[in-house]
Amino acid sequence: MNKSFVTILIFITLFYTLSVVALFTMQRSMIYFPDKSRPAPVKGAVIAKVITQDQLLLEAWYFPASIPSKPVIVFFHGNAGNYGGRLFKAQHYIGAGYGVLLAEYRGYGGNSGSVSEHGLYNDGRAYIDWLVNEKSVQIDNIVLYGESLGTGVAVQMATEYDVAGVSLEVPFSSLVDVASNQYPFAPVKYLLKDRFMSIDKIAKINAPLLILHGHKDEVIPFKFARKLFNKAVEPKKITEFPKGGHNDLYDLYDFNAHTHVLGFLAGIDSHNK
Repeated sequence: MNKSFVTILIFITLFYTLSVVALFTMQRSMIYFPDKSRPAPVKGAVIAKVITQDQLLLEAWYFPASIPSKPVIVFFHGNAGNYGGRLFKAQHYIGAGYGVLLAEYRGYGGNSGSVSEHGLYNDGRAYIDWLVNEKSVQIDNIVLYGESLGTGVAVQMATEYDVAGVSLEVPFSSLVDVASNQYPFAPVKYLLKDRFMSIDKIAKINAPLLILHGHKDEVIPFKFARKLFNKAVEPKKITEFPKGGHNDLYDLYDFNAHTHVLGFLAGIDSHNK
């Protein structure tokens, strides 16, 4: 065998091995991009202080419903930034009389702790239990809203709590699918620590489901939202945004995401009356 060929083969093998090792070692820093600063207080927000099962103290913003009969939306944001950056989305629902809890994760928004899938689930449980135990909000008057990575948290919570509804903005079928799509050269299904297997959980959700996704999403391709939707049980609805990307569903003229969510919430309202 040609010595040059062997040298090239060894180099390629070494480079590939080092690349895979780097992906495995750095994976969480490639998934989570927290803004660790605590947002400045805003008018109308109650500081929700919760303690997780693993004894972390977390803070978030809670806006009580101005119309008491309306549900409270628990908003789980995506992998970047912090809860303060989602206030512009929440304002649509606060203005319509709904309650909103802008949940904040460990390691984000001034909270201590290190981020992991298991940890985020603990965070989600702590906020829902706080609403029920401290604010006397009934489980069946809670709507879960997940954005991107937060859809994985929302789906998990919806398998544990009998909520009124679930709205998922740019969701994925699993983090395994997304990572495999982005890194086709790597055996990611064997490497991932945090997997967020929503595809295996979605059929366990009995609450009404709304999915919002754009056809031009390059972060989480639309095919993964469709895959998740197909596995879900009725009642379910998927709203497609032909011009929608990953971060602009609230910006598209005449196709703004919040109008579809408000319609979904109105259906829940009428059903509960």
